[in-house]
Amino acid sequence: MNDTAQKPFLCFLSREDKEKLHRSALTILNEIGMQVFHEEALAILKSAGCTVFKDERVLIPGNLVENAIQSAPSRILICSREGSPAMNLWDYESHFGTGSDLIYSLDSEKMQRHRSVIEDVGLAARVCDALPNIDFIMSCAHPSDVPPHQSYLKSFQVMAENSSKPIVCTAECRNDLNAIWEIATILREGELSLRKRPYFMHYAEPISPFKHPFSSLDKLLFCAEKKIPVIYSPAPIAGSTAPITIAGHVAQGLAECFCGLVIHQLKATGAPFIMGIGPAVMDMTSCQCSYNAPEYYLAYMAIIEMSHYYNLPSWGYAGTSDSQVPDGQAVFEAGLSTFLSTMSGANLNHDVGYLDFGLTGSLDMIVISDEIIDEVRRLRKGIPINKETIGLDAMREVGFAGNFLTHPHTLKHLRTTQWRPKLFTRMSHEKWEKSGSPRLLDRARQRLQKLVETHRPVKISEEKAREIQRRMDEFEG
Repeated sequence: MNDTAQKPFLCFLSREDKEKLHRSALTILNEIGMQVFHEEALAILKSAGCTVFKDERVLIPGNLVENAIQSAPSRILICSREGSPAMNLWDYESHFGTGSDLIYSLDSEKMQRHRSVIEDVGLAARVCDALPNIDFIMSCAHPSDVPPHQSYLKSFQVMAENSSKPIVCTAECRNDLNAIWEIATILREGELSLRKRPYFMHYAEPISPFKHPFSSLDKLLFCAEKKIPVIYSPAPIAGSTAPITIAGHVAQGLAECFCGLVIHQLKATGAPFIMGIGPAVMDMTSCQCSYNAPEYYLAYMAIIEMSHYYNLPSWGYAGTSDSQVPDGQAVFEAGLSTFLSTMSGANLNHDVGYLDFGLTGSLDMIVISDEIIDEVRRLRKGIPINKETIGLDAMREVGFAGNFLTHPHTLKHLRTTQWRPKLFTRMSHEKWEKSGSPRLLDRARQRLQKLVETHRPVKISEEKAREIQRRMDEFEG
């Protein structure tokens, strides 16, 4: 019996559309060029045949882009802190996690935001460690109570202490990224083990339009050297730092991403690279950048389709909202972005729990999004069509006089067919009133409180913890 179902997926571009976008990205790189503010990167590009001008502008020929696409791995396995396989970054596999560096955190009880502190980083990591549909973690918060040059490293330490799930980290420069890598080698008991079963990924960005700063490229090159999976994702703003048209927005973002890919692969052929863009859209009536404008979704879907076109792992988004609190708008937008990411096959989807245009993090929204992800994953499984699932024999046995409620066919397929919510309600109005008439946010808050009170992540061994702390004490930002 074949239980494999046809997996549903979304498609917004024709093959001709993809070819046009690809050619346009190559034209941008070869005729407009990129500014590269890093001497080693410039030397690498020049020796590969690129034209380098005095103003650090570089023209990159198309063959280098094609070669980089071919040499970058199409499959990246990401593992847990202890080395167990955790995420398959390939094909249409979708994984979900939080975002990083939020200036504010939303208090669950008071529904008021406060400046994020290091405690918020640890609390978010511990909650995410407990939630079954959160596959990786980012810091969620940028700690205002830690010196800026230490904040990324300290956040990594706190995340590792509070969760064994994979981490996507940010860093100020090569110095603290190197310290993060050293801590990861301690946790994995050596560089070779970490390289074979990577535990963390690094997120870096160029600056739109067409600029690649020293710090971003320095971290990109370090990741190439150490074979650390790296996300190099521009964030062009439509109507501000990129064309307002969706096709132009996507073409520019592709070109900026591929400049990083070329440098990365020339430095270390076959090093793991994750492509993507953050296609922000500036509302022309308010000058506010939106995570959830329809044009954002369309540009985002286009870049995910392009990642499949290139057969490269993709950087995605899910569970976000522009609303200021976890309300109806927030749940709708978080649900829609999660649905789109899953059905398009975006591999590594971050920013779960983001509110307020990416300024505020909400643990309640992370809890709600965990439920949303679970239901959307059920949709992604599709519909198995075979003799057993069609159930003609069961229909014959039930006939006109019986019912399916007590038939063995129902019992056999009940748990594999029906998705059961843990947070959303399906009770009658009467039962809902008797239980105190709890709204979705009330139920999310109750679940959050229970997780905070009861969940204890797997501890790092005392020996490793001491060694990590020694490295933290030695760090000089």
